[in-house]
Amino acid sequence: MARLYQSAVHRNQWIAYVQDLGWVMFPDREDGWEMRQPARGLDPLYLREMPVRCAEKAGFPQHGYVPELAEVA
Repeated sequence: MARLYQSAVHRNQWIAYVQDLGWVMFPDREDGWEMRQPARGLDPLYLREMPVRCAEKAGFPQHGYVPELAEVA
């Protein structure tokens, strides 16, 4: 399961929570998902949940499926 968020503080980044991966942030640009890094110090007050399709161009896994986690399992 994956959830996507926009942050009022990190305007050019997507924030995501991915089960078994945790909180990550990645650039809002083509293939930004490949540059994801752990997200720390997030304040839920500034997060707004978004449909996962909004980050499709950034390569965010659709339907909550993260291929690299499936390979590990």
